[in-house]
Amino acid sequence: MTETIVAIGTRKGLWIARSTDRREWALEGPHFLMSEVASVAVDTREGRSSVLAGVKSWHWGPTVQVSSDGGRTWTESAERALSFPTDTDTALERVWQLTPDPNDSDVVWAGVEPHALFRSTDRGKRYELVRGLWDHPHRPSWEPGFGGGAVHTIVPEPGHPEHLLVAMSAGGVYRSEDGGNTWEASNPGIRAYFMPDNEYPEFGQCVHKVARGQADGALYAQNHKGVYRSDDNGHTWESIADGLPTDFGFTILAHPRRPGVVWNIPVQDDGERIPPGAQLQVQRSDDGGAHWRMQADGLPADSYTCVLRDAASLDESDPVGVYLGTRNGDVFASADEGESFQRIATQLPDVLVVRAAQLG
Repeated sequence: MTETIVAIGTRKGLWIARSTDRREWALEGPHFLMSEVASVAVDTREGRSSVLAGVKSWHWGPTVQVSSDGGRTWTESAERALSFPTDTDTALERVWQLTPDPNDSDVVWAGVEPHALFRSTDRGKRYELVRGLWDHPHRPSWEPGFGGGAVHTIVPEPGHPEHLLVAMSAGGVYRSEDGGNTWEASNPGIRAYFMPDNEYPEFGQCVHKVARGQADGALYAQNHKGVYRSDDNGHTWESIADGLPTDFGFTILAHPRRPGVVWNIPVQDDGERIPPGAQLQVQRSDDGGAHWRMQADGLPADSYTCVLRDAASLDESDPVGVYLGTRNGDVFASADEGESFQRIATQLPDVLVVRAAQLG
């Protein structure tokens, strides 16, 4: 029997919602109570039911914990899964992103704070620093965003193991075409309005999230003011913000099978950070961002929360499920591609990450 799980990482632990029909849900947890869980990945490659969590314990520090049974039990090892080599004279702050590689069933990527990328070749148990990005001459100029300086997005390209894209605040998008050995800034067309002397710099943009459309390979980016699409693997970008109620937000999602279908969760203003008109909503495009329409059935009005960059996710069912978690601890699920939502969890701590997947 297929089970849908939604892993919910918060400021104070991890919860798992489970369903066999995406209508009735059972909530389990918390795991790692009072530890921050800023990143989660569900690894279903080769039939696995593994869940990886980037956990920051205030006693043990940050590490990656692994469950092999869909999040029911955890290793909870006190050993560090990753740390900076001694010659870097750098301490790990937190693990912001965990991404299983679609081209190698043993490889997992980790993006961390401060700005760095790590690679695991044993399914997420131990990680090594990717020196090519760490030694990039731009790195000393990357600035921390409001949430800290981190590699928070990792986008491999299925079928092309040599292609890898990362994004960071505030450094922008970087692209490797040789498996991570060398990197190039990849921001042409992305505006940095906060740099009045050069609003289109080579790097330094404050990108919030990047998603890849698996059907056509298109890339979609939500920036600190700006929504973009790239049809050439990040070499160039064009704005698709026209028609949205605001060009500010934190997350963006792309359909796993249908080209041009993308979801954006707008935030009214970078100073206010509430939903437009206080209506929690999803904006959907079916044509690659040329046109947008609001999806809000089941989402609350008079809402003054917001959805952070990794607190939204898709599953791969047909129709696709859409999931989002808010800073006031509510989690919503849609089994019909965003046309209607139901609340599946409430009164959790501040939701940092949501990841959905089918197991079994």
